[in-house]
Amino acid sequence: MTAYTMSVVVGLIVLLLFSAIKVLREYQRGVIFQLGRFWKVKGPGLIIVIPGIQQMVRVDLRTVVMDVPSQDVISRDNVSVKVNAVVYFRVIDPERAIIQVEDFLAATSQLAQTTLRSVLGQHELDEMLAERERLNADVQTILDQQTDAWGIKVSNVEIKHVDLDESMIRAIAKQAEAERTRRAKVIHAEGEMQAAEKLTAAAAILMQQPQAMQLRYLQTLTEIATDKSSTIVFPLPMDLIEPLMKK
Repeated sequence: MTAYTMSVVVGLIVLLLFSAIKVLREYQRGVIFQLGRFWKVKGPGLIIVIPGIQQMVRVDLRTVVMDVPSQDVISRDNVSVKVNAVVYFRVIDPERAIIQVEDFLAATSQLAQTTLRSVLGQHELDEMLAERERLNADVQTILDQQTDAWGIKVSNVEIKHVDLDESMIRAIAKQAEAERTRRAKVIHAEGEMQAAEKLTAAAAILMQQPQAMQLRYLQTLTEIATDKSSTIVFPLPMDLIEPLMKK
């Protein structure tokens, strides 16, 4: 064997060794297939993959932040809205994430869109606007159950925007204004009722003490006397002069 042939053989061996050595980071795992069949999951660190016999698929274990595009949703009270959300998930079983589904990122995205439309379509518009926390939990629970077979854990779902058309925004504003007017009238009526109760109690006390009624009358005269811009004719009650008439 010539020196040239030896150098070629050594070069090929070195090249095979370099191609067989793989380095996986802390957040990566390698799903190893040997002759087309699943063998094991390796990593992190330095691993050996036999060229031609074994193939490796890298899987990232970090949390993925996926934006769900705006979905047209018809609420239970027949209001059309556009809703978008964000989904947080990560791979917890690299073997199932590669073997059980062709593309777990695309599959999770499509499942999130359909689940978002399905869950929100069961609720009225007021619930979408006021109870987002509960709706987020419902969507997250359903997604987590569906993606468990793929080795994926959905940790959180957040509804970002619920977009309404202009006519619906005006209708909601009118509804809110009517609600504020109703509350103001109720508060005013409650105040009138409390004032009437207090006046009734005060009248009962004054009826028991005629002298107190006379003092109240004199106090009112004092308050009116401070206004010099107008002339006021004030009736003189008989209760004031009755004691003098008796004497």
